[in-house]
Amino acid sequence: MAECKKSTSCPSPASEMTSLARALSHSRLSQPDQSDVFKSQTSVYRSNVAQPGRRSRLSSSNSVESLDVSLCAEARVLVINTGGTIGMMYHNNVLSPEPNALVKALRKLPILHDEQYALQTRMYDYYSTSGPPENTLVLPMPTHLADELSKRLCKQNKRIVYTVLEYSPLLDSCNMTTDDWATIGKDIEKHYEKYDGFVILHGTDTMAYTASALSFMCEHLGKPVILTGSQVPIYEMRNDGRDNLLGALLIAGQFVIPEVCLYFHNKLYRGNRVTKVDSGSFNAFNSPNLAPLANAEVDIKINWDTVWRANTTSRFRVSTQMNRNVGLLRLFPGITAVTVKSFLQVPMEGIVLETYGSGNAPDNRADLLEEFRNATERGVIMVNCTQCLRGSVTTSYATGKALSDAGLVAGCDMTPEAALCKLSYVLARTDLSIEAKKKMLSQNLRGEMIADLQGAKLTLSDSRFIQVIAKSLSISCKEELEAVRDALTPTLACAASMLGDVEALDAIKEMGSNLSLGDYDGRTPLHIASCEGHLKVVQYLLSQGATVYAKDRYGDTPLRNAVRFRHKEVVKLLRKTGAHFSRDELEDAGSELCSLAASADIEGLEMWHLAGGDLDTPGYDGQTPMEVAKAVGNEVVIDFLHQVSQYHAQPLFKDDAENGEYIEFSACPKES
Repeated sequence: MAECKKSTSCPSPASEMTSLARALSHSRLSQPDQSDVFKSQTSVYRSNVAQPGRRSRLSSSNSVESLDVSLCAEARVLVINTGGTIGMMYHNNVLSPEPNALVKALRKLPILHDEQYALQTRMYDYYSTSGPPENTLVLPMPTHLADELSKRLCKQNKRIVYTVLEYSPLLDSCNMTTDDWATIGKDIEKHYEKYDGFVILHGTDTMAYTASALSFMCEHLGKPVILTGSQVPIYEMRNDGRDNLLGALLIAGQFVIPEVCLYFHNKLYRGNRVTKVDSGSFNAFNSPNLAPLANAEVDIKINWDTVWRANTTSRFRVSTQMNRNVGLLRLFPGITAVTVKSFLQVPMEGIVLETYGSGNAPDNRADLLEEFRNATERGVIMVNCTQCLRGSVTTSYATGKALSDAGLVAGCDMTPEAALCKLSYVLARTDLSIEAKKKMLSQNLRGEMIADLQGAKLTLSDSRFIQVIAKSLSISCKEELEAVRDALTPTLACAASMLGDVEALDAIKEMGSNLSLGDYDGRTPLHIASCEGHLKVVQYLLSQGATVYAKDRYGDTPLRNAVRFRHKEVVKLLRKTGAHFSRDELEDAGSELCSLAASADIEGLEMWHLAGGDLDTPGYDGQTPMEVAKAVGNEVVIDFLHQVSQYHAQPLFKDDAENGEYIEFSACPKES
């Protein structure tokens, strides 16, 4: 074996081998590594996890041979119905929201609900804890649909189970306020760990404002939140509501896009980049300065390079404080200083000034500039945004520099909707000084403005490795190069992650690769690092925006992998970042916990507790781990579970101000 390692095909000194080369030379296909151990230890487990909850729900009185249950997981989506045209009906010849009607209509649409599957799997009983069972529906599998297009749109092969939470009263979006934004945000936070994604039904008139506001209010977001609606009610024969809702559900349930998005007319946009451009077309929204995140065509194509990720290890939270003392002021030829002065009076704390062209205003109007300067000097923050649909604010012209000299903050290429919501969000930060707030406004917080592209060291075309592959395959165009990159680099990144090689991962990242993409089994580098216990790799991947909510083809998250292989510090870090068990992962938790209690496996129980598991969960026979421990006389386990129960009412993590410390237990007896 030693002689093989010294083969002349490899550089002799280790220092001569690059990080990327090390990743390439340690292919997982030729390594008898822990992944084989992983497969052997979990083969029995995985043979039953295609959907354990679903299989346990199957009714004995119904044949399931006609159901497409093979290799099919379930993804859960919460649909928050706030109102809007999609659920309106005509009353006295005008449209108004119709309560308690949407779910009834959805049940009658085969493309949006599979009643046969729901009945034969007893889905309503299983999800009754989520609310009224009649509010839970399930999309059909593509194979149940006749057209080839629908089959291709669902290559992820997941059943999308969605529950509708309907607000009362339902609102026309014109009646939306910041309080309604806070309500939506709180509901997302309340149900965050129960669902894989969220869809918000909303009227189109102020949808861009709500999408922008939620993008700032949802801090450290790790799951998709997608707003959608329609121009024509879903009850009408010819409407756009069905396609918009279906597309939003498919993307929210199948892809981990950790952004607040807006889906309309087969396109997924970043929520804080859109504006409504047409009141009478199905193609009502546009994102002038950023290409769509996804296009639902023959395939759903995700532009992963554009997806914004929170590069932090903080847990998801919603900030509901928004400052209402903000406004929009649009310049026009001949605007008077009196008008501007009146607009800037107390209690106004911030305004978005919509200027001409690339951020210009008349520089020969000393009276206007004086009003702007006086306002900024007394603490009013002003953001300069262009009136143009496309483009950015610059100081190339003297008329633009005059505003900068007056103390205005450049809004770059933000839409007025995004700028206003960002201003409201930042002004609510009472812990920041005026200068700190201005600095925050000039920073790219959620992808709402043009990103700083400095520091890119290596592009796809610069990569020697990709060039060699491209040459051997006779590839020349950019699209084919990107296809090669996307096919190869996830596997390379997983190999580097297995080796604990941060340098190789960094090199792969510099090639333009997305470190959140999975390999052929859907396992991401974070899955691998969590299995291997490489804490530094996990820290690096999280700092690069890797998602803790990704599931492999077996339904496992990185947290489940870390628990299975007993990597305590990795579990702590993942939990601090907001990781939690999915509903599917908790299906057999009780039986596993009882087994650990019976064998006095304190370490295993502690792993589950640190990961947020409920140690009182009963097994298949109804017995809890405590009852099992008492039955077999495991005093150490009994003591440990007693300690856990004493702290049960306390959160596993303290708040961020206390550095997210953990409650530790020491139930193991000391050696004498």
